[in-house]
Amino acid sequence: MSVAVLTPHGSSAQRHEPLRVMVVDDSAVIRGLISRWIEAEPDLTVAASIRTGLDAVHQIERVDPDVVVLDIEMPDMDGITALPLLLEKKPNLIIIMASTLTRRNAEISFKALSLGAADYIPKPESTREISAADVFKRDLIEKIRHLGARLRRPAAVASPSLSPAAQPVRAPLPRTSSGTMPAVAQPKLMLRPFGATAPRVLLVGSSTGGPQALMNLMAGIGPVIDQYPVLITQHMPPTFTTILAEHLARASGRSAHEAIDGEPIKPGQIYLAPGGRHMRVARSGAGPVIALDDGPQVNFCKPAVDPLFSSAAEVWQAGILAVVLTGMGSDGAQGGKAIVAAGGNIIAQDEATSVVWGMPGAVANAGVCAAVLPLDQIAPKVVRLFSGVRA
Repeated sequence: MSVAVLTPHGSSAQRHEPLRVMVVDDSAVIRGLISRWIEAEPDLTVAASIRTGLDAVHQIERVDPDVVVLDIEMPDMDGITALPLLLEKKPNLIIIMASTLTRRNAEISFKALSLGAADYIPKPESTREISAADVFKRDLIEKIRHLGARLRRPAAVASPSLSPAAQPVRAPLPRTSSGTMPAVAQPKLMLRPFGATAPRVLLVGSSTGGPQALMNLMAGIGPVIDQYPVLITQHMPPTFTTILAEHLARASGRSAHEAIDGEPIKPGQIYLAPGGRHMRVARSGAGPVIALDDGPQVNFCKPAVDPLFSSAAEVWQAGILAVVLTGMGSDGAQGGKAIVAAGGNIIAQDEATSVVWGMPGAVANAGVCAAVLPLDQIAPKVVRLFSGVRA
């Protein structure tokens, strides 16, 4: 079966003015650094450079930015206090929280996500370290660009369940200024039938928007967790994954922890790849075990989804169900091909409910998915598949 995927006519960079970015940080050095990076990008511009959250709240309506990079720790008014006030004045504002890698700031960043922040980014302890500054720059520009693009795409309509049994879904094509339809070839999503082998493990990959999506998924699959292991790779730095594991445990009511190198993989457990290390699966005499490594980044990420998916395919083969949730980039696509080649199945989150349809879009467009579903339909589908229902 094929499903139409709608793409806008022409690039947003060609059709729109640059995204306006407000930089809010009490450090003049950081403000200057971020502002220079932004101004160097043709599709971005600095709308304002501001020292405190209070000043940002007072100026938000005048400046009218598309995206705000908001520091957490500032005088007069910190970022977590300013966040809801900014969104009250401009509800569609994209806010990216910025903080150093401390447990307190990680906890505040998670709170910010629940209050409406679009994403977070960890600031390096010292931007004098060239490698740290380069990673920070790349990640920040990518987040601004991809999250800001949400403001400029047509409002997504939540899609019905897309599976081999569903009918093709076609939304109205965007029209030109004259009202005519643009002549744009529409690519197709090719969906595979679900395999006949019952899954024995659930794998999940996610990135931007992933923490909220993971909470939703884990809260709805309790019966699966009780009987099968769940392994998750979320693009996150150290400390942040520690906090995420605690949140997943509360959301699911089950045991969740950062994976430990060499530990056995058992039912009833949620294993989360620790920040800064890839999580793979290895065979042992007693059964599958966690294998962590400190190798180079994969797809500019560490941890990355591809190492988990590819290694798991060698161990569980057709007994895998993998879910790819919202996230930038294409991490998971190569590993997804390995899973399907081994006989396993993949579900992707749909575009309408994804913060960024990068990772799920990559696996969907690779033709390896058996279903592309809205977030709220994924958990029920996972439960049915593990209970033996194949459709």
